[in-house]
Amino acid sequence: MTVLDDVRALITRLSPSPICDSCVAEKLNLSVPQHANHKTRELAGANGFERRRDICSICYGEKLVTRQT
Repeated sequence: MTVLDDVRALITRLSPSPICDSCVAEKLNLSVPQHANHKTRELAGANGFERRRDICSICYGEKLVTRQT
């Protein structure tokens, strides 16, 4: 699986709860946190994935999060 596949699977598993990029990076043990940001932006707008400012379902911080509707 690619990093994009892993990110997609994690967000889909949590659906419809949102997750921030920091938590994506932590949950997937990504060595470069920017990988999460790049991949979540890549998913946004396709197949029901959306990014918006909201509360992360993992860390409860108000951040830019991604979720699948």
